[in-house]
Amino acid sequence: MSTEESRGESVVHQELSSDFHDPLIRVLHRAIRICIKMLAVLMVLVIFLGVLDVVYHLYDALKEPPILHLTVSEIFEIFGAFMVVLIAVEIFINIRLYLGSNTLPIQLVVATALMAIARKVIVLDITDTPAEYVFAIGVVTLALGVTYWLVSGSAATHVRGSGKQKLLSEPQPPQPAD
Repeated sequence: MSTEESRGESVVHQELSSDFHDPLIRVLHRAIRICIKMLAVLMVLVIFLGVLDVVYHLYDALKEPPILHLTVSEIFEIFGAFMVVLIAVEIFINIRLYLGSNTLPIQLVVATALMAIARKVIVLDITDTPAEYVFAIGVVTLALGVTYWLVSGSAATHVRGSGKQKLLSEPQPPQPAD
């Protein structure tokens, strides 16, 4: 029984536990956590480079005659660069939460995937895109939306000290009137 369970707290899902009973697995978990930290550092580097790319795209688009004028295609290109940086930030947050809690934040992962597909929809050039591709993007968007709805609708929260989980979507008992 783990320390959380002995204190009456519920453990939903543990990944890369630092208190695993096998010493080899414990060392491997520690090595993987170090690799994940390195990925977090690399993601911050990607975010900085992405911001520089956004600045470059914006500067490049604004310096061309007519100066300080953006065409629709340039705006979409800049939107795409912005969205890539925002997706990188979401991935960094996923990594940070994973490192901090030993659990994979499923709702945030699905939200990140939704943001990525939204970026694809925003920058999609419909004139050069086959109908099957547009249909596939629609199916993926719908599937991710339904998944996000299901995950967020059944998101569990811990009730500390009670030893059980409570669903956010459960009806709450009526509160007594004052």
